[in-house]
Amino acid sequence: MAQVIYEDEIDFAKYERETDAKQKVKPASQWVQELIDRINNPIKEPRAVMPWRKTHSMVAFRKGEVTVWGGANGNGKSLVTGQIALSLIAQDEKVCIASFEMKPAKTLERMGRQYSGFNADDPAFAGSTAAKMELIKVYEEFKEWTNGRLWLYDQQGTVTATQVAAVVRYCAKEKGITHFFVDSLMKCVASEDDYNGQKMFVDELTAIARDHGIHIHLVHHIRKPSDENHKPSKYDYKGTGAITDQVDNVISVWRNKAKEKKRDEGKPVEDKEPDALLICDKQRNGEWEGSIGLWFDRQSMQYVGGPGDEPLIMYRHPEDF
Repeated sequence: MAQVIYEDEIDFAKYERETDAKQKVKPASQWVQELIDRINNPIKEPRAVMPWRKTHSMVAFRKGEVTVWGGANGNGKSLVTGQIALSLIAQDEKVCIASFEMKPAKTLERMGRQYSGFNADDPAFAGSTAAKMELIKVYEEFKEWTNGRLWLYDQQGTVTATQVAAVVRYCAKEKGITHFFVDSLMKCVASEDDYNGQKMFVDELTAIARDHGIHIHLVHHIRKPSDENHKPSKYDYKGTGAITDQVDNVISVWRNKAKEKKRDEGKPVEDKEPDALLICDKQRNGEWEGSIGLWFDRQSMQYVGGPGDEPLIMYRHPEDF
């Protein structure tokens, strides 16, 4: 006679836990074999990189990761991330920018200037119909180039962390977005002292990035430095230390204001001294950490890789330079 198994006589939860453990605890040899297979049949994974050739072997933006971009107010975080967003589009990535500190038109104005390499407000364009028409042509190309590649989330001011997480999920699932920029964390978690809220929000972003295989770029602020010459590290970021602990990469933007001041005062400056630094002091799945020097081209609002370098052609793949 068949025996009857009664639910109230057996602790099924015990076996659920046991089955779960059996599924997750596996011999290391299984992964070693994967490494051997990879050596025998190497597959070069596509890498999303920054626009400057000299950085390509140093930093990559991998699927399923979160990068925090930090810096003091006015140090160029949005300019740098805007230029990186353009470069990602040139690499066939789909990008969405949610800037809660800047209207979409202003964001596009700056990115359009970086794309075209020209300042649309330059008097040269106002004084020449031919030059003006040529610039409009470039912006028409910019419009066409961004179509289906770049989205902007139109919301300024403070939003809730839940709203932002929902937007990121929507973009990943419905729009196929592969890189999402959130500018900035402090607009998503209202209080600088809400450490638990910050931790939960960043934890949610890391889960979304992992589950949907996208890369999330989170702009954040650092504490006001006592000296503008102070080069920030991950320990200078506002809020809880869990922010930089949870993310995969931490990159700080530092602007060389001392050099700018000398130039503005008519004093000689050393061209070899960079105008800005990108300071990477965490890259969980990369082998490199350190500083990258950049030089600022005022006309295009681009950062370039060396003193006197021409503005980059942002619609080209960075490896083509």
